[in-house]
Amino acid sequence: MSRFPGFEIDDKWILSHRGKKNPVDPLKPYAWLTEKERSASGRIEEVLTIFLSNRECPFHCLMCDLWKNTTDYSVTENTIPKQIEWALTHSPSTKHLKLYNSGSFFDRKAIPEQDYGKIASLLDSFETVIVESHPGFIDKRCLRFRDMLKPELQVAIGLETVHPEVLQKLNKRMSLEDFEISVKFLNQHEIPSRAFILLRPPFLSEPEGIYWANRSLDFAFSTGIECCIIIPTRAGNGALDLLNDKNYFSPPDIQSLEKVIEYGIELNAGRVFSDLWDIDLFSSCDKCIDQRRSRLVKMNLYQKKIAPVKCNCEY
Repeated sequence: MSRFPGFEIDDKWILSHRGKKNPVDPLKPYAWLTEKERSASGRIEEVLTIFLSNRECPFHCLMCDLWKNTTDYSVTENTIPKQIEWALTHSPSTKHLKLYNSGSFFDRKAIPEQDYGKIASLLDSFETVIVESHPGFIDKRCLRFRDMLKPELQVAIGLETVHPEVLQKLNKRMSLEDFEISVKFLNQHEIPSRAFILLRPPFLSEPEGIYWANRSLDFAFSTGIECCIIIPTRAGNGALDLLNDKNYFSPPDIQSLEKVIEYGIELNAGRVFSDLWDIDLFSSCDKCIDQRRSRLVKMNLYQKKIAPVKCNCEY
């Protein structure tokens, strides 16, 4: 069997394999949570993440499942500030905030520029504000929003993988050069950036998944990225489930995630975090999953290699 399927993976194909969206209230974020994170200064502090109810991203990436909690239309002016205000009144006080909108913060059809000032005025009490964006939207809009903010602005960008063929198949419509140019632009204007990296995206074996995640870490840090988040690729969005059935995709093992995090931390080039959302899905061993989860949490927080877990499932 070929590494890649014979059919074309494009918007039409990806959309045709989706299920239904979840209902969301455009006047409220669809979720929020707080979690501990190690800051660039080395402090371990609580971070509030607000998941804004917003229009779907115009880029229909093969691996994405964020569309499940999106509106079918662009929200109107002042809707996003109202969502943020609602979340801040219902969540504990923190110094750091992530505003994630299932797409790109600097997409005009997602966050109206007229709302930048209102949003900024709500965030005066924070030290850092992190938003996400596709490289295609990183331009002077970032600078306009940054200049309105009292806290430091940081931007998260999906690198996904540096495997050239796989990156193209992800339908992300981004090149490595696009990514590098965006990071350079942000660095030139003193805006720190972080990268999302997929562990074992479609079309890679388990060893290849580890190898290309490590190469992606190398590349991200070489561009000036300050922080990398390793995300185990999960099924559940329709398209990946079909590729799974056809043996073009399998979710990675938690032990592979441990190896990549160890590699990234030992680079000592910047912070490296593992995404622990639904982490139990990536383990087939009930005996050691709690220990492995705890180990990954500690490596996230302390940014150092923790003694490995020993279990018979490795043999």
